[in-house]
Amino acid sequence: MSSTAAAPESGGAKTSWPELVGLNVEEAKKVILKDKPDADIVVLPVGSPVTRDYRPNRVRIFVDIVAEAPHVG
Repeated sequence: MSSTAAAPESGGAKTSWPELVGLNVEEAKKVILKDKPDADIVVLPVGSPVTRDYRPNRVRIFVDIVAEAPHVG
């Protein structure tokens, strides 16, 4: 196990959720909020510039899938 994904049973707070890769954003949010109810979840496109400041309650979800065809109207 990596140091960025501390298991709850080890006494540390979970800081990473690799098991959520491939889920939709709403499902991922539910899991994160179950593990970390005070999380401030920010959804961003992959490759977005982000600040490097550390905020213990911020969890960023990076997405890169177009779910439906873009259209005018």
